[in-house]
Amino acid sequence: MSVVPAEMLAGSVLPPAEHVEGLEGPESAGGAAELGPRARLWPSLAAVYRAQLSRARVARIPLLFVATFQSIGIMIMMRGVVDGGAEARAVVAGSTVLVVAFVALNLLAQYFGQLRASGGLDHYATLPVPPAAVVLGAAAAYASFTVPGTVVTAVFGCLLFGLPLAHLWVLAAVVPLAGVALAGLGAAFGLLAPRPELATLLGQLGMSAALLLGVLPADRMPAVVRYARDLLPSTYGVEAFARTFGAHPDWMAVLGDLAVCAGVGVASLALAAWAYRRAAVR
Repeated sequence: MSVVPAEMLAGSVLPPAEHVEGLEGPESAGGAAELGPRARLWPSLAAVYRAQLSRARVARIPLLFVATFQSIGIMIMMRGVVDGGAEARAVVAGSTVLVVAFVALNLLAQYFGQLRASGGLDHYATLPVPPAAVVLGAAAAYASFTVPGTVVTAVFGCLLFGLPLAHLWVLAAVVPLAGVALAGLGAAFGLLAPRPELATLLGQLGMSAALLLGVLPADRMPAVVRYARDLLPSTYGVEAFARTFGAHPDWMAVLGDLAVCAGVGVASLALAAWAYRRAAVR
């Protein structure tokens, strides 16, 4: 094998470093190489969302039917013991948000638990993507397939209990905010659990808590259980949606519940980002 100098190749003569545009020598750069800009959250989130969306399409039909039929079945069962009023509002609002909780708590805990156990988390750790973008991108991809089920559940519940349909547009704020708050917890469960089986268990326990504390009317719960209900992130989304069924909704109270839900969402995302970094370096 012969070695040909690069200078002898046609069109391959390399100019000195100081004559190349954008390439500076150590004298002008101070001996330190300049790094590229850090990846921003929203472009990274969009990229992760598109990638996860293409992978989650296989499971879209089971997600749609299981999450929707579960909530509809609960409302039909509760119809035999709840006639109307504030209790009916709580049942419909809680069952609607439960569709999101099924994905955000149960499925995300399983997904990140399996991703960590299989070593797939190392792939994301090598990418210049913020941890919050990974969590939110995966959550948004799975939750996208439950949006039709959420609307169907809300409409069916309103017709079943005779509630007004005029303010269903509030779901456009309730579903994302409650989903973010619950998705952060679900991702943290999967990333902190030492085994995927334990992550699945934690996700199912979280979804059971959302079911019992979110769907059942708060007036019939003991005082201790009410305090536990206040600690559940989805509670404030349920309360905000339930308030809109009244004849004259208190919109300031609705905005207050949504603000609390957003604050809890930021805290849960911070927890998930910390768990992501902790799991990625191990």
